[in-house]
Amino acid sequence: MISSFVRFVALCLVAGNVVAAKVSLTPDNWGLPAGEECVNCHSKSSSGLTAQWKGSAHAEAGVNCLDCHQASTEDADAITHEGHVIATVVSPKDCGRCHTREEKEQRGSVHAEAVAVIKERMPAMVTNLAGPAIEAAGCAQCHGSVVKLLGNGKLDPNTWPNSGIGRVNPDGSRGSCSSCHGRHEFSKAQAREPQACVRCHSGPDSPDKEVYEASKHGMAFATHRDKMNLNAETWVAGKDYSAAPTCATCHMGAAGKLPSTHDVGMRNAWNLNTPVSERQHLIVFEDGGKRELPASMDAPRRGHKVPKMDGSMGKVKMVATPERRRQAMTMVCRECHGKDFANAFMDQFDGVVDLYNNKFAVPARSIMQALYAEQKLTPTPFDEPIEFTYWELWHDEGARARHGASMMSPNHAWWEGIYVVSRNFYSRFLPQVREVAGDSADALIEKHVTSRDPHRWMSKPNASSPILGVGSRQVGDD
Repeated sequence: MISSFVRFVALCLVAGNVVAAKVSLTPDNWGLPAGEECVNCHSKSSSGLTAQWKGSAHAEAGVNCLDCHQASTEDADAITHEGHVIATVVSPKDCGRCHTREEKEQRGSVHAEAVAVIKERMPAMVTNLAGPAIEAAGCAQCHGSVVKLLGNGKLDPNTWPNSGIGRVNPDGSRGSCSSCHGRHEFSKAQAREPQACVRCHSGPDSPDKEVYEASKHGMAFATHRDKMNLNAETWVAGKDYSAAPTCATCHMGAAGKLPSTHDVGMRNAWNLNTPVSERQHLIVFEDGGKRELPASMDAPRRGHKVPKMDGSMGKVKMVATPERRRQAMTMVCRECHGKDFANAFMDQFDGVVDLYNNKFAVPARSIMQALYAEQKLTPTPFDEPIEFTYWELWHDEGARARHGASMMSPNHAWWEGIYVVSRNFYSRFLPQVREVAGDSADALIEKHVTSRDPHRWMSKPNASSPILGVGSRQVGDD
């Protein structure tokens, strides 16, 4: 069973593409002589940049500036610089000339879709609440910009510099390898560090930095970082290191017979950053692209055509069910934990997601849908207080609770998570529903909240008051 599953995972990683061997780095096809001029000049004008490159595996192998930045005159962003045709933006397509497998995996990953993921939110979140300046300096620095050219051939400063993970490059490729492997050293060790991920995965919507650091995994990493073998050529959990897992370990790393991957979302059975979490099928297209579909929908069959993230149609190569994706993640856990331990933890995690969904997320979403349908709210996002409350309920506190449960941080699962969700649901959201809904509020709340088992406690008297710290009969007794 396990061996067949590993074969399935390996096939998912390269579906639709024959994986070519990496281009050999030899003086015949790398180390362009003209690139030495780049190094000599930039040693004076950009000494820090050059020093980074000199300490890199690229320099050791003889790969220089021009090997990566060379371009043809037909390229959209090609410029003439010191007599050479180059492109400022080095895209995954450029890196893929050597790093073939990694580029193909990244091309089909959720990271490559990071711009599309927030496209519908941008008008309300950026245009309405802030402005274009924050899109360039904030949102796009993580999700990626659509890099544009000005009429004079220079890169638009509103879209560049940018190293967002889903950056749409002038050559049509999506992504930025330097988002994780910082230029110009492009270190493996840097990408294996939790810090490479928490640049973006921190804060209200993706609180992974805080959650990881508070977890036993984060504690183990902080204590035993010197045992992590971060610079190793291979980095297989349980073989090359065992002191602690990092983000890369669980979401990308090799473990036992499970191969490594640059498809960072492949092992995620749930979506945790949506109003209601659903288990997800992973659809793999014949061209190597991927997208997720909720498990509540029937999985498409091989050969069927399904809309891709960009709206075009893709032919289905295979489908990874939520169960298979969970099995992949559990295989990583089992390098350090027993089978029963790993399975029981996953059950606890699922329990928190189901609790969040059934008690808070589904009722709140149903109420909001009803308020819009009854025209109690305007169609314009974020022009009424209840819309901010609802947004924070799922996007901030709800995400923190679910991420806390997924990564072993009890504080974030409860006090920073479900407790805050419940506090704001009962003390802010429902009172605002009453204000907005008016005469229909009681019926609306009865239908979606108080008639449901998780909320029946609201109509039951309690024998004691934990708020006061004493039994209710003792309060004021003489």
